[in-house]
Amino acid sequence: MAQFSYVARDRQGNKKKGVIQADTKQAVRSILRERGLRALEVEQKKQTIWNQDIYFGQPVKLEDFVIFLRQFSTLIKAGVTIVDATRILTEQTESKALKKTLAQVEVDLREGNSLSSSLNKHPRIFSPLFTNMVYAGEVSGSLEETLEDMADYYEKHNKTRQKVKSAMTYPVVIAVLAIGVTIFLLLSVVPTFVDMFAQFGGEVPGITRFVMGASDWMTSYWYVVVIMIFALFVIFYLLRQRRETKYYLDLMMLRLPVFGKLFRKSLLARMTRTLSSLLSNSVPVLQAITLTEKVIENEVLARVLRESRNTLEQGRSMSEPMLKHWAFPPLVTQMITIGEQTGALDRMLDRIADFYESEVDTATDQLKSLIEPLMIVFLAGIVGVIVMSIMVPMFEIYNNVN
Repeated sequence: MAQFSYVARDRQGNKKKGVIQADTKQAVRSILRERGLRALEVEQKKQTIWNQDIYFGQPVKLEDFVIFLRQFSTLIKAGVTIVDATRILTEQTESKALKKTLAQVEVDLREGNSLSSSLNKHPRIFSPLFTNMVYAGEVSGSLEETLEDMADYYEKHNKTRQKVKSAMTYPVVIAVLAIGVTIFLLLSVVPTFVDMFAQFGGEVPGITRFVMGASDWMTSYWYVVVIMIFALFVIFYLLRQRRETKYYLDLMMLRLPVFGKLFRKSLLARMTRTLSSLLSNSVPVLQAITLTEKVIENEVLARVLRESRNTLEQGRSMSEPMLKHWAFPPLVTQMITIGEQTGALDRMLDRIADFYESEVDTATDQLKSLIEPLMIVFLAGIVGVIVMSIMVPMFEIYNNVN
């Protein structure tokens, strides 16, 4: 499919310009006619490295995606066709990536494809979880309710993620600030005093010798620090790509002293919320577990979910592997077992998700109040050591002079 730029006139005679994804110029003219526009110029755009869109991370923000789902659901409830709703949202959305993708989805819809199959062609924007939910909504005839449910799901997921991110942001900022201040003092301030101490001679304290040695090393080999930091990021990224090493990195994350419990609660909230949303929209349980395994983004919990799927295939309870694993508290396993026995698994999972989302809110607030004074003491300690290494010999020089 190629990109075509066009110039057209609407029924009032106003000129309109834009870009459409289509196979041929004739297809572009047909799309414009259906939109009530008369094509004046249609030109295919040449694809070069300069006009290609490059995205880092998620192309569409969760906030923009939630707004899109809310609007889509409202339009369908109001009786607007899926094709027209897609066209309206293409014009209204502020996300460049979403706008471009919806334009392509509109073309596929006009060619007679279903919404789920059209969305499935763009996995970078629409996850398998979302496209499967849309498919379930199409089959059951409740697409607008499904879109509304997905908007609630992504909204809650975004809220939980932002809470965890905000709890992590403060210590990371303080750590970066501490490293920056330390490097500045070692490279700019300490060398000045080193020259002064050399002129006066005499023995300097051990702490001063240590800081002076660190300053000399940093001045001579600062590029080694840069290379090491870059190498650590690359190694970490490569290790995350392999399932085996990713498992141990995820395990280490869950075992962290203070943050491990917070990460575990956040993951359990996401896992149960995802499973609940899929099951309540009539997605088969085995398929729901497979999709949740991909969404969870933690290999430790993903392995348990794979084992749960295997036990279900053998006719046993999905909670069996969870009962044996330390990452799943008794609350989770007991409520899942009750849900299986009573046939209300989706509702039980929904209650577990509500509980752990509330727990994440409380834990992040407590964590921030605890970490703030600790990080201030940490920063003050690093700066204090360097300042002390300078002040102690200065007092000795002053006393000797007097």
